Amino acid sequence: GLRVRRAQLRPHDVLRRLDVPVTSAEATAVRLAAVLPRVDAVAAVDRMIATGFVSLDTVRQLAAESRGPGSARARTVCGLADGRAESPQETRLRLLVHASGLPTPVAQFRVHDEHGFIARVDFGWPEHKVALEYDGLWHAEAGQFAKDRRRLNRLQAAGWRVVFVTAADLARPLELVARIAAALGLTAVR
Repeated sequence: GLRVRRAQLRPHDVLRRLDVPVTSAEATAVRLAAVLPRVDAVAAVDRMIATGFVSLDTVRQLAAESRGPGSARARTVCGLADGRAESPQETRLRLLVHASGLPTPVAQFRVHDEHGFIARVDFGWPEHKVALEYDGLWHAEAGQFAKDRRRLNRLQAAGWRVVFVTAADLARPLELVARIAAALGLTAVR
């Protein structure tokens, strides 16, 4: 079940853990960026950044310096990563929005009104007062549904429209993009 790959590594990218040679977190991120399918690779690099194992700047710099098979892919993937997604599905959603031609949303946007903080949304278009939220299975956990509805009510009271996305929606990208475009008041996207 192992895939073995060989690559030239800088000496400081090889560490020893329990007397076993392993790659540094940065070298691992760039290698994942080079070998995984693009969307999975961006999600993996995003997770490594979000959890603090690596920094975006360091990973992008290492990818820029990489040479050999997969290095162009690693540069592309690390260029697409931003480390702001709180789940792989949020990364997938961000990449879909990016590829769709929709305006670029603000990730992890903090919504405020005259009374203060209302909510942090996965993606927001403040100029349209539209939020895009990925709802994973944990939103069905006990107590979470009621919290989500209170939050939704606060957002709506502030004049925001919320588009909810599930895994099933990601499987129908054209329908999802059309729904987001409609919420933004757009009729056509590329």
